[in-house]
Amino acid sequence: MNAPLLAVKNLRSGYGEMQVLHDLSLDVHPAEIVALVGSNGAGKTTLLRALSHLLPWQGDVRFDGRSLQGLSPNRLFGLGLVQVPEGRQLFDRMSVEENLLLGTLAGTARDALQRNLERCYGLFPILEKRRKQLAGNMSGGEQQMCAVARALMSEPKLVMIDEMSLGLAPVAVDALLDTLRLVRTQGVTVLLVEQDVHSALHVADRAYVMESGRIVREGPASDLADDPEVQRAYLGL
Repeated sequence: MNAPLLAVKNLRSGYGEMQVLHDLSLDVHPAEIVALVGSNGAGKTTLLRALSHLLPWQGDVRFDGRSLQGLSPNRLFGLGLVQVPEGRQLFDRMSVEENLLLGTLAGTARDALQRNLERCYGLFPILEKRRKQLAGNMSGGEQQMCAVARALMSEPKLVMIDEMSLGLAPVAVDALLDTLRLVRTQGVTVLLVEQDVHSALHVADRAYVMESGRIVREGPASDLADDPEVQRAYLGL
């Protein structure tokens, strides 16, 4: 297997004096979909906030072979490490296309704006139909599509998606999972952070199970889906 695109070793982070992540380590390899699953409060969102440098952290984090210590969130964005936050965080009073164009703030993406728009509209045809509509007037599923497409507009190397399925109908979740499979074939790596363990393990190549700020299980997603302990704790089986 190739060297990891994202390599996290002994990561510690939290909020003030409250430590949430305890010497957490994981790898994400190029063109993988890796799921990070666990119950609410396990520390999944804290991990993404630390990786995006929205929280202070200690440890060793490398992206594409480069240490991320001391880099600003904007610099990470420019390097191709992009997050789709929980709750989508679109600009409701801006149009769908205006939201998408915000994803081109990275220098290289600005040079291929039209190509990236066409790519995103190809992935999500409904967004092209809604391109002049206010983002806040779309359904939850359509808004999540817009949030993912906005991230893809930046030509990312790795997209970290936080709770993609939250509040969405199953048909919308299935459509988004299909899109993740497709963008993976186009060379985009995905770290999918999910409380919906069934959906995450269904789409991922590998997965990590997180509890109380620690990784407690890891392996091929299909193996974890068949793990009796994972079935009992997370799948209700």
